[in-house]
Amino acid sequence: MEVIDWIVLIGTLLFIVGYGYLKTKGSQNVSDYILGGKEAKWYTVGLSVMATQASAITFLSTPGQAFHDGMGFVQFYFGLPLAMVIICIVFVPIYHKLNVYTAYEFLETRFDAKTRSLAAILFLIQRGLAAGITIYAPSIILSAVLGWETKTLNIVIGILVIIYTVSGGTKAVSVTQKQQMFVIMTGMFTAFYLVMSYLPDDITFGKALKIAGANDKLNILDFSLNPKSRYTFWSGITGGLFLALSYFGTDQSQVQRYLSGKSVRESQLGLIFNGLFKVPMQFFILLVGVMVFVYYQYNHSPLNFNPAAVEAVEQSDYAEAYKSLEESHLQLEKEKKIAQDRYSAALDVKDYELIMSAKKNIQNINQQEIKSRQEAKKLIQKVDEDLETNDKDYVFIHFILNNIPTGLMGLLLAVIFSAAMSSTASELNALGTITTIDIFRRKQKTTRDEKYYLKASQWFTFAWGIIAILFANFASLLDNLIQLVNIIGSIFYGNVLGIFLIAFFIKFIRGNAVFISAIITQIAVILIYYFAIHQYEAGNEKLGYLWLNFIGCALVICIALLIELINRTPHALKK
Repeated sequence: MEVIDWIVLIGTLLFIVGYGYLKTKGSQNVSDYILGGKEAKWYTVGLSVMATQASAITFLSTPGQAFHDGMGFVQFYFGLPLAMVIICIVFVPIYHKLNVYTAYEFLETRFDAKTRSLAAILFLIQRGLAAGITIYAPSIILSAVLGWETKTLNIVIGILVIIYTVSGGTKAVSVTQKQQMFVIMTGMFTAFYLVMSYLPDDITFGKALKIAGANDKLNILDFSLNPKSRYTFWSGITGGLFLALSYFGTDQSQVQRYLSGKSVRESQLGLIFNGLFKVPMQFFILLVGVMVFVYYQYNHSPLNFNPAAVEAVEQSDYAEAYKSLEESHLQLEKEKKIAQDRYSAALDVKDYELIMSAKKNIQNINQQEIKSRQEAKKLIQKVDEDLETNDKDYVFIHFILNNIPTGLMGLLLAVIFSAAMSSTASELNALGTITTIDIFRRKQKTTRDEKYYLKASQWFTFAWGIIAILFANFASLLDNLIQLVNIIGSIFYGNVLGIFLIAFFIKFIRGNAVFISAIITQIAVILIYYFAIHQYEAGNEKLGYLWLNFIGCALVICIALLIELINRTPHALKK
């Protein structure tokens, strides 16, 4: 990186941290700190909700996901707009009417204290893990740029977020996220423009799409009913719907964003804004990844994008075997470029037979390339089983480091950092709030004033920041980061959503039945994940992980119904 890149990167980060700290320091009470004084307008709510979800993982992993697997991942978000409508109609009015600090306060009112505590603890576990991952993601980038250890970078990133989050609470998170979203979208549009400008002169955007389509990268909709497929239309509008309902409706990191709205209407408008723009935003980020794929049809790409894995294999006993694979890969790249030129020429003359012949040739070459990459992964794994062979998270980094001009590299790195900070700040803010309101305050036997709980919130937020840094230092990649976060969420979210749906709609079920059902369900979902999904890399996955959201939700409702009916039957017989 050049001096100008450092100036852009450090200047952007210091502005965001400084702005958040100076603009919002000095909260006078718990309400100001946790709910931002309920002053946020709809666009602040909408951008804050969007920025909370759009972590660095989104911009780090999604292009790599598209590079390898195409646009199909967008189906994951198909349930989100419908979820926003349901949350606006059901969740938001209830939360505002009860005037709660957290979503889980409602559960004690509806059920009992132990059910509230269980839901809060489940949130703390999964969101605490996710906070570590959102810190770890940008550390990968700077590690590749600077050669620093990721543990050092985890500490630096974590401290930056802690400074303004602990100081200003929810308001600090919200006001900084507006600037962060501006930086993020500016950077992604810049990346798209650059990758298009690097394509050969005769490759228009239309041709680039046809090249991507010839390699099955534009298969957006999959209507198959195969439960093993991770991303289909049906898993998106069912599992994706339940995941979005649980995330936006019961996850405090999101609930806290719209509880800070000035009114029910402002909160609802903010959520509808997110529902309208989130899917197009994800589509665009995936499209950037597809265009990066097209770029590498004409330019050299490494056999494996993970530099640490490549370095390890090149210094091992398998170095010669890996070198042989690289030579074959280089030959395939030459053949692929010739094949792409023939395909482009066939498109120009609009000869159907030539187009189909050239397309088939491209597909055959790319299949050979996929096999070469798989062989490379096997060699890497032989060197060290702990080495990460899956390189999806490194594709976009590689493109940035090797192609972005001076100055713009600093901007794109600032994009990743801004996304990481916005998401992590929301998570730490929510973790501190839940610990204070749902756990700590309820255990106090004497009455305490607002200042006491304000300080407690700040200290718990700080403590969760340290814990997140520790989690980040032990993070490891599983398939890729964006999927890892969603897998962690899917293990817990369905269960919590089911508890809330019972609370809202099935009035005769009481706390004991829900509490027992939730424990049984959580154990069952973890077992289903372990035996049906965890074996994915071995090719034995029996179920796409998105279905865990639906299964968890359905299980907790059905088991609670059964327990309640069993408990009521003896009373009915006595009468």
